[in-house]
Amino acid sequence: MASFRSRLFPFGSSLLSTSLAHSGLIEGVGGNILRRFSSVVTTEQRVLKFGKEEKANQILEDEVAKIRHEFDAAKERFRKIPVALKEMPKIDPKGIYVNKNLRLDNVQVYGFDYDYTLAHYSANLQSLIYDLAKEYLVNELRYPDSCMEFKYDNSFPIRGLYYDKLKGCLMKLDFFGSIEPDGCYFGRQKLTRSEINDFYGTRHMGRDQARGLVGLMDFFCFSEACLIADIVQHFVDAKLEFDSSYVYEDVNRAIQHVHLSGLVHRGILSDPKKYLVKNGQLLRFLRMLRENGKKLFLLTNSPYYFVDGGMNFMLEDSLGSQDSWRELFDVVIAKANKPEFYTSEHPFRCYDVEKDTLAFSKVDAFLPNKIYYRGCLKTFLEITKWNGPEVIYFGDHLFSDLRGPSKAGWHTAAIIHELENEIQTQNEDCYRIEQAKLHLIQEILGKLHATVANTEESEEYMSLLWELNEERQKARNTMRGMFNRSFGATFLTDTGQESAFAYHIHQYADVYTSKPENFLFYPPEAWLHVPYDIKIMPHHVKVSSGLFRT
Repeated sequence: MASFRSRLFPFGSSLLSTSLAHSGLIEGVGGNILRRFSSVVTTEQRVLKFGKEEKANQILEDEVAKIRHEFDAAKERFRKIPVALKEMPKIDPKGIYVNKNLRLDNVQVYGFDYDYTLAHYSANLQSLIYDLAKEYLVNELRYPDSCMEFKYDNSFPIRGLYYDKLKGCLMKLDFFGSIEPDGCYFGRQKLTRSEINDFYGTRHMGRDQARGLVGLMDFFCFSEACLIADIVQHFVDAKLEFDSSYVYEDVNRAIQHVHLSGLVHRGILSDPKKYLVKNGQLLRFLRMLRENGKKLFLLTNSPYYFVDGGMNFMLEDSLGSQDSWRELFDVVIAKANKPEFYTSEHPFRCYDVEKDTLAFSKVDAFLPNKIYYRGCLKTFLEITKWNGPEVIYFGDHLFSDLRGPSKAGWHTAAIIHELENEIQTQNEDCYRIEQAKLHLIQEILGKLHATVANTEESEEYMSLLWELNEERQKARNTMRGMFNRSFGATFLTDTGQESAFAYHIHQYADVYTSKPENFLFYPPEAWLHVPYDIKIMPHHVKVSSGLFRT
């Protein structure tokens, strides 16, 4: 037996025997001893493991309890408006917000679009465009007569929506191209998350799916988006088969006809008080630029007679009886056909205002008090010798107005009229409180998720998680309800992410503001800098969750 043990355990055999004897487990040799020794070790490991799990669970319970206490304390503070919140500076609704640093002292040339840039329109304009396009669909494209009963709903659309020509959905996307869960409609019916998944399989729009999307980015798109949704809903209610791409093509054709035919232009000029907003501040701004030696040009797709009628009406209370708005500009270009203007080589034509005709002679210089049609950027730069960095162009359409100039090296200024109202909403105490709540809940949720990253979820954890998610959703819904009832804020999604529209502003606009005349609040030699603490959009309110920690 001794020799066998020596062979089996050449080192420390007596120690092993003693250990086994004291345990009362010596019942044999070889395999039996090893198996029983192994069972002892396994039992000991289980005991140790159970002890560790008990300790880990206790730590988890303590951590969850701490987070619960932090959440309960925060809810008590939610009932009061913190003094610090009232002392926070307000964001300026008329401010200029900077995506790329801009030195105005280096800018010598100011260019402007007309519609929704120099011209301010009332809310009545969208109804006019909607009604004219609706009539075209019925009278010319033979849509059902019942479509004539449609009414424009100004509470439905926002700028920056996308229409899916393949599936017929109208949606709001976030900065990363994902569908906003509460901002996707089929007709006028909001889709649930499960319905969005049925349509797309995921909220994120892949490259293939994105090919069917068309962006509705300018101010005229409000009527277009509403009419598309109303027609889709009409076909659904009537149980009529339809192709979603045909709906878009027909509505877009109708909207284009309303503009190109001059219907909307004549409608506006027939009752300018109903559609146009007078603006003496605009004249002050343009004159200030002239007095500081700046060159000015007007570049618009609208016909001259429409621009002339609108400018005369808007400035009639500010201009002298002998003055003309045309004297404010070094160059006036109408019917420019943007965005093709930036890439084509179409020649300029001089327009005879009295005869309503175009001259046949070549344009190789821009003469004072003359009007020019069509043309292209290449010839414009050859004639003016205005270099890209010394030019800034103002426009409201991110693609037609600003993408071309941005690529050409001009500075760009986006005019976003709804910016002013959205900032005013963000400045309200009720909005800032909800935003601070949301940020704090997000922080607490992050702590809770980190606590149980590698641990079994307890009942206390699940209860707290449910309450936090409920409170977070309440804050999101409250904030969303302060903006558009259907799609929420223009620049933000419900989760606090920037929208796809905000992404395009960030991409194509060096600066953005609600009106061109807001530049009056800045000296013409000002240096406009990107804020040091910018996240994405510099106008967004930055409310700290720490407001509820004191």
